[in-house]
Amino acid sequence: MNAFFLIIIGLLLVSGLFDIIPWKFNAWALVLAVVAWAVMAYNQFVQLANRVKEAWSDIEVQMKRRYDLIPNLLETVKGYAAHEKGVFESVTQARAQAIGAQTMQEHAKAENMLTGALKSLFAVAEAYPQLRANENFLELQRELTDTEDKIQAARRFYNGNVRDMNTMIESFPSNIIARMFSFMAKEFFELEEGEAAARQPVQVKF
Repeated sequence: MNAFFLIIIGLLLVSGLFDIIPWKFNAWALVLAVVAWAVMAYNQFVQLANRVKEAWSDIEVQMKRRYDLIPNLLETVKGYAAHEKGVFESVTQARAQAIGAQTMQEHAKAENMLTGALKSLFAVAEAYPQLRANENFLELQRELTDTEDKIQAARRFYNGNVRDMNTMIESFPSNIIARMFSFMAKEFFELEEGEAAARQPVQVKF
C-alpha cells in the first residue's frame, strides 16, 4: 500500500510539472490522495491489531486446554510410578508458572519450562510398559499432542500477523499514521528451543 501511494503521488507531481493536468486540480488530487491513503492505512492498522488479538486468544484457548490436561496425566502416571515425586513436582511447578505468566516473555519462558518438564514425564513413562498400554494414558497423550500441534499452528498465525503489523509500523509513510494513532509494535511469541526442538520427544535408553 505504501508503494502504491508513493507511485500515485509521483504521477501527480510529474503531471503537474509537465502541465499535463493544471496545478489547481493536482493540488486537490494530492490532498484527496493523502486523505484516502491515511484512512486506508488507519483501517489496515485496526484490522492487523484485531488479527493479532484474535490470534493470541486462540493461543490462550489451546494453552488453557493443555494446562487442564496435565493434572489428569499426572494422576495417571502416579498410579504406576508414585515414587517419581521429583518429576511430578517439576511438572506441577512449571504448569503453575505457565498459568501465572503475564508478559509475552514470561509466557515463552514458562512454556519452555513446561515442555521440558513434560519431556521428563514421558521419559519416566517409557520405563513402565503397563503405563504405556493404559488406554487413559494413551488418550491423554494423544489429546496433549493434538493440543500442542494446535498451539504451534496458532503461534505461527500470531507471529505472521505480528510480522505484518510491525513491518507496516516500521515502513514509510505508514509509520506516520502509526505514530499519530499510537499503534505500537508487538512482540513475537518465540520458543527458545525452536519449534522443532520443543516438540521432539526425549530419547531414553535402558
